[in-house]
Amino acid sequence: MAFPISAQTAPSENEVILHAWTWNLNTIAENMADIAAAGYKYVQTSPVQTCFVGDNGGPALFSEEGDSVMGKWYFYYQPTDWQIGNYMMGTRQDFKNMCDSAYHYGVKVIVDVLPNHVAIDHTAVLPSLHAAVGGEENLYHANGFTPITDYNDRLQCTTGEMGGLKDVNTENPDFQYYYLQYVNDLINLGARGFRYDTAKHIGVHSDPLDPKSERNNFWDVATGREAVRGLSLLMPDSLYIYGEVLQDRNVPEAEYAEYMDMTASSYGHVLREALRAGHLNQDMLSNWYHSQTPDHLVTWVESHDTYCNAHESADIDDDLIRVGFVFLTARQHGRPLFYSRPAGSTRQNYWGNNRIGARGNDEFKHPQVAAANHFRSAMAGKAEQLFANDNYEVVEICRGDAGAVLINFASTPNKVKLDTTLPDGDYTDQVSGTAFKVKDGKLSGNLTPRTSYVLYRH
Repeated sequence: MAFPISAQTAPSENEVILHAWTWNLNTIAENMADIAAAGYKYVQTSPVQTCFVGDNGGPALFSEEGDSVMGKWYFYYQPTDWQIGNYMMGTRQDFKNMCDSAYHYGVKVIVDVLPNHVAIDHTAVLPSLHAAVGGEENLYHANGFTPITDYNDRLQCTTGEMGGLKDVNTENPDFQYYYLQYVNDLINLGARGFRYDTAKHIGVHSDPLDPKSERNNFWDVATGREAVRGLSLLMPDSLYIYGEVLQDRNVPEAEYAEYMDMTASSYGHVLREALRAGHLNQDMLSNWYHSQTPDHLVTWVESHDTYCNAHESADIDDDLIRVGFVFLTARQHGRPLFYSRPAGSTRQNYWGNNRIGARGNDEFKHPQVAAANHFRSAMAGKAEQLFANDNYEVVEICRGDAGAVLINFASTPNKVKLDTTLPDGDYTDQVSGTAFKVKDGKLSGNLTPRTSYVLYRH
């Protein structure tokens, strides 16, 4: 199948992202019908560029020394060249087939890209990459082999070695040209968005310059504001681009916002703590814990990093992750992302079936998750108004007078009578069939523990 790259619409804030973490390209394609049916408008892949082959190419998500099956999920975050295809995700043809499937089902593809660094074993970088940038010495920043000791020092943060990963000179026009060819190839095959890994480690104009660099202009090139060597980003107005700009002191968020949406990492942390406590708080209903407005934020309950790196979120039960995601998705702003946990995973066994390429567990298409995704689409353009009971265990998200979502965050049942914008009448939850009543501007009903309810005006 082939499709025209011009026949695309601009990104919409109402589109929800499925992060198909560690699903390979064929697995994503095989499950595209379910992805679309669950209401996702984007599916995000893991990195597809040439990468370091570690543990002899073993298929495990994460292995310990002595395991019978070896492998590490993070090897595809260690580029050795910028060409499509790697042993973990699949081939260039697999990528095209997956994009063709996505187009057929009305789903758009976001690719996780990472121009900031190469593999820890930099000797594995391919000669073709060295040749493209004018020799190995031109691939790295002057500080690219100097470990970062202070992540709030912007020169170190944007030009230094992060966690053993050698820092690429993203300001080298030869590298920009080579990298942009990779991105445009992805677009020609069907990609319609990009998630920039470690985005805050690539400088903006106000950041100090690496001694090898004349201008911090990578983002101008990568987002289509500027050409390099006569080459420009394809169809920039139709792409959705966001960056992993993890919040910390001294991060120029306003400058990054000129180029892309950003991850709401602080809000995710606050939400996870609230889920563990079994209730939200007043501040969480109005404060997004970010310098930028929520229409420029990607919201999540957890990411692959919070799940995997220090297992910060991996202990949280699936049903709590689910109600947290429904809360984010029912709201007017932010762009929700659902992280797909490994198949077979439990709160005692985080890696589950422990295989790269396999589909995640069924939570991505849980009826409550799907109902929230469809609700968000149906409520496009309708203003939100939030109500809660006295202890914030139950929150109601109203969207104009057209619909509402009720969520019980507590581990115990709740009987509620809340203010609402819904007209008087009887309402039925889309998933469970649970009945609710609105009378004199009050919504009443019974909620089971850790459950969400989606109501539409008749």
